[in-house]
Amino acid sequence: MQQTILIVEDEAEIARFVRQLLEKEGFTCVHSSDGLDAVRQFQAHHPSLIILDWMLPGIDGLEVCTRIRKVAGAHDPYILMLTAKGEEFDRVIGLSTGADDYLVKPFSPMELVARVRALLRRSLRQEAQSQVYRTPHFTVDLDRHVATRTLADHTEDLDLTTIEFDLLATFLSHPGRAWSRTHLVEKLWGNDFFGEERVVDTHVARLRKKIEPDSSNPQFIKTVVGTGYKFEDEG
Repeated sequence: MQQTILIVEDEAEIARFVRQLLEKEGFTCVHSSDGLDAVRQFQAHHPSLIILDWMLPGIDGLEVCTRIRKVAGAHDPYILMLTAKGEEFDRVIGLSTGADDYLVKPFSPMELVARVRALLRRSLRQEAQSQVYRTPHFTVDLDRHVATRTLADHTEDLDLTTIEFDLLATFLSHPGRAWSRTHLVEKLWGNDFFGEERVVDTHVARLRKKIEPDSSNPQFIKTVVGTGYKFEDEG
């Protein structure tokens, strides 16, 4: 099935280059040149992946990313952020807003295609799964892409990004197991991951805010010193 990619880039030459590159690889591409239009294009086309420039007219890429994550729902896309900002602090900010990966300009065409394919392969692997994970307080349905939490006899749907959903599903698949950051990267992004393992910390922190009664004192996602994280739910 042909997948749609939304390219959000205000520099016409870069946008044209990226579009030609990806269409040559067999993808359907839609282009937007400013932040507000990007949100509208996302809602109209429901792309599988968004290539999002950091600096945009109207609203910047960080705000676009934040708005899309708030409304995505069942059409939650992967977001690859393009930026000329190469400092580690800037990369962490981008990932903390919900971006799944980043690429610093100028970039290699081959690397761009590799990262796009790596993210979309992750999406295809999810579609091939058919499983429900349950613990006393949580349920993750991979078929329906729904996650719920039950506390004090009240059940609610969790509003998670794609990475947060995958992270929770990974934890629920083996409660009590200690996961290293390396293993979590392999589960979430596969062997094609190009970024830094500390991105896991960012997504764990975001997930904790959504599932923990008190994210500053985690009850479910525990830090394992010197290793990484483990999920405990004893009912």
